[in-house]
Amino acid sequence: MTETGKTSGELPWRARTAVLTLGTFVVGTDGFIIVGLLPKIQQTLHVSTAAAGQLVSVFAFSYALLGPILATLTGLWPRRRVLVTGVALLAVGNAVTASAHVYGLVLASRVLAGCGAALFVASAVATAAHLAGDQQRGRAISMVTAGATLSLVLGAPLGTLIGGAWGWQKAIWFVAVVAAVVAIVLTVLLPPIKLDQKATLRQRITPLTDWRVLRILIVTLLAFIGIFLPFTYMSAVFAPALHGHESGLALLLLVFGIAATAGNLTAGSLADRYGPRRVVIGATLGVAAVFLIMLPIRDVFVLVVIAEALSGVVSYSVIGPQQHRIIAYAPPGGTSLVTSLNTSTGYLGQFLSSVIGAGLLTATGSAVLLPVAAGFAALAALLTWWLSRAGREGGEQAADETGMVATTAK
Repeated sequence: MTETGKTSGELPWRARTAVLTLGTFVVGTDGFIIVGLLPKIQQTLHVSTAAAGQLVSVFAFSYALLGPILATLTGLWPRRRVLVTGVALLAVGNAVTASAHVYGLVLASRVLAGCGAALFVASAVATAAHLAGDQQRGRAISMVTAGATLSLVLGAPLGTLIGGAWGWQKAIWFVAVVAAVVAIVLTVLLPPIKLDQKATLRQRITPLTDWRVLRILIVTLLAFIGIFLPFTYMSAVFAPALHGHESGLALLLLVFGIAATAGNLTAGSLADRYGPRRVVIGATLGVAAVFLIMLPIRDVFVLVVIAEALSGVVSYSVIGPQQHRIIAYAPPGGTSLVTSLNTSTGYLGQFLSSVIGAGLLTATGSAVLLPVAAGFAALAALLTWWLSRAGREGGEQAADETGMVATTAK
């Protein structure tokens, strides 16, 4: 493999990475689509609202908990086999969800789909970084992660539209079919890449005890708590401007999704040019600043739309560069594990944001969510700067300072 990620007679890395992007689009759509279909699912399965909501929770929990485990267990597999297996599990899980008429089986199918999603995304990021080569790693990672933001803009609304017109089962079948198509295309287009086959299991799990990896995960956790506090409770935070109109909330979600996609792709290029650490610091400081600006204008809808667009750009400029940084410290055979750990930590941050937000709403009201979220984002920026500086003073080879790959990275 050359630095450009293309060997003689092969497709360029962008073509193959585009297929991986379609895969993360399907994964993201699967995660978002269930939310809009819950009322219909609840009626069909004759369960309570709380029980229907567990279909969302078990998917996210399975994704977060089992992702690193599955990445470790499949570390010796060729990347094509891992990716195809992951997206195939996603397809099968959704097929069972759409076919089952018993709540317990539907719940189990969401666990299966969550396992497939976790297995696919972690390996997709690692594979894209390998295909593109060191100099274009940031662009490749941003392309893959852009699939998730596109699912928010296109996948979830399309799935909800299908569910409203032909029933929720048809919407789930739509996800299953697209996932199956991705599995077939990956089988045809992706070469049988083998990453670090000689690495032992002990070498593969060393990131779990590597302080350099753990400090990046801490930043991801803090940043995602901050980012998702206002996002999760958007309707409450901007209630003075929305006046109860669902169309206004839908517009804010659409604006956020489009801006997030643009921010995600731009962050990849910036990470390649200036180094991912600088991009993370700039993005998290931007998140903090935008949230503080939102506080005095949250009753003016036009200004809220503009602020939400800015929020989308800076919020989704974090995850790609964080993946870039953590890959630089991956040991032989550990790339999928570290990317999976980072993704799972992001999911944990999203979960904690909902818990923290619920407590704050009960105790103080919605206005306090914005300064608290800004505080989490600012702390993430401060830690990124301080921990990296401490690492340099301690003599570490801080690969993430420049965006270059460490000598241990493969």
